[in-house]
Amino acid sequence: MGECKLNGFKNLNRSCYFNGRDKNVARDFGRRARSAEPNCCSRMKTIFLQECMRKKPSSSVLLAHFPSLQTPSNFGPFSFHKLTHKTENKKLDKPLRILDLTAPKRTLTANRQSCHLRLIQEFLQIQPHQFDREQFNNDVESTNMFDETLEPVVNKERVIHRDGLRADASVLSRAVSSCASTRAIRHGVQLHCLAITTGFIVNVYIGSSLISLYGKCGELKSAYRLFEEMPVRNVVSWTAIIAGFAQEWQVDVCLELYHQMRNSTSKPNDFTFVSLLSACTGSGSLGQGRSAHCQTIQMGFDSHIHIVNALISMYCKCGNVNDAFCIFESMGSKDIVSWNSMIAGYAQHGLALQAIDLFERMKKQEVKPDGITFLGLLSSCRHVGLVKQGQSYFNSMIKHGVKPELDHYSCVVDLLGRAGLLEEARDFIEKMPIYPNAIIWGSLLSCCRLQGSVWLGIQAAESRILLEPWCAATHLQLANLYASVGCWDKAARVRKLMKDKGLKTNPGYSWIEIRNEVYRFGAEGRSNTKVTQILTVMDSLVDHMTNLGYVPEIYEEIDDDSYTISQVDT
Repeated sequence: MGECKLNGFKNLNRSCYFNGRDKNVARDFGRRARSAEPNCCSRMKTIFLQECMRKKPSSSVLLAHFPSLQTPSNFGPFSFHKLTHKTENKKLDKPLRILDLTAPKRTLTANRQSCHLRLIQEFLQIQPHQFDREQFNNDVESTNMFDETLEPVVNKERVIHRDGLRADASVLSRAVSSCASTRAIRHGVQLHCLAITTGFIVNVYIGSSLISLYGKCGELKSAYRLFEEMPVRNVVSWTAIIAGFAQEWQVDVCLELYHQMRNSTSKPNDFTFVSLLSACTGSGSLGQGRSAHCQTIQMGFDSHIHIVNALISMYCKCGNVNDAFCIFESMGSKDIVSWNSMIAGYAQHGLALQAIDLFERMKKQEVKPDGITFLGLLSSCRHVGLVKQGQSYFNSMIKHGVKPELDHYSCVVDLLGRAGLLEEARDFIEKMPIYPNAIIWGSLLSCCRLQGSVWLGIQAAESRILLEPWCAATHLQLANLYASVGCWDKAARVRKLMKDKGLKTNPGYSWIEIRNEVYRFGAEGRSNTKVTQILTVMDSLVDHMTNLGYVPEIYEEIDDDSYTISQVDT
């Protein structure tokens, strides 16, 4: 078939699709494919399948009716690339079916490996947005939903293994990495078993991906055991295990692993230091953060922009805004993350005017703000009660090309509520173009408690419980609100419901660092040897404040025996 005839088939194909005559395309394809030359037949297959991919899902049923599509001969790399790349309708069932129909079943060529890998990556890019972790407080329910989302990916790996095909290590490694990025622990464990049975477990990249998977899913014991059993380690392995412990803010373990890494043949890279600084940020240990900062200077990474951004965030969250600003000012070039980190740092410490000045300076340098920028601005305004300024920034988001999200709406609700404008806050929620989530109702509930608005607080608590039925704190707040207006039967009913569900509030903690020792205070039990002396000083301070006329607001009765003071040696 000449080029002219091929183009004619292509034009007929598209014309019939535009007019809804799918059967005409299929009939013409079958007739021409039988008489075509091999090379033209291959290209005709590509054209036909591309049109199937463009159309509605029902069009792909045509594939099952033509045996010629199931012939793998002359189905070149171009065809596979087009089929897996042109997934415009965001449905992965069609390319998976096409891949099964067209590819040989007993040979896993590099071409087919690439197709499987592309499908895995596209599936994980398309599907996870359907999962909203905020909607579920029940870990079992959320895990099952996510497992169903990833089922086709792991099933494809099972088919490869079942058919005796030898998948490349990179395919398995990236599949594990995809499970890690989506916290799909169940499927990740299945891929771990597959790596053991195929012998790929000794591959350093697969091992590193599995360590990252277990670390991100909070299975640090499994991650460390796998790390210890690795025959060969590289910088990716060390960074993965450090990042896992950094996620749990175990800064002492991270530093110990870092020093072990320095004594090994592997040398840290910039990602290693980002993980190390992240651990210091989460723990609030300024001393350890300074130590990590010195290590970045010693290793020559202090000029890397993402390292500098991590340093700004670390110093801000550890309470040293001045050092963070000095680092910010010393930067040769700043990106949007640099500006956002500094604005968020000012907001965290209630320095709204400094955050606003920095934002104006940012605009003068023609740096385009994003959603995180406005989140920092709104947070700074709500901490100091700049209602009009905060509303002005919120209304200007669209002008800057930023679409407000739920976090921005939550900040505005909190801004209005803290200023005592509870009715305005409720009206703002009712007029939102998107459905309010539990966080927004929680913001209104906190403001109602602060302002003493009981009935509106009850409405907010009831709305939040509908969205988060397993949130113990909301149940407790609702019970206290009912009790404050004399609705004892409703309060008792809510507490009974908490007991029946087995709901318990998570204890809160605060900590302070003194001479490289972090003292943590919580509401569980007493474990520190100096608890008697500390509580004696606390009682003395409370008596002194009471004599000065201070009257605390007490929302809940907490037994004295529930306090705890623990110490973390660093």
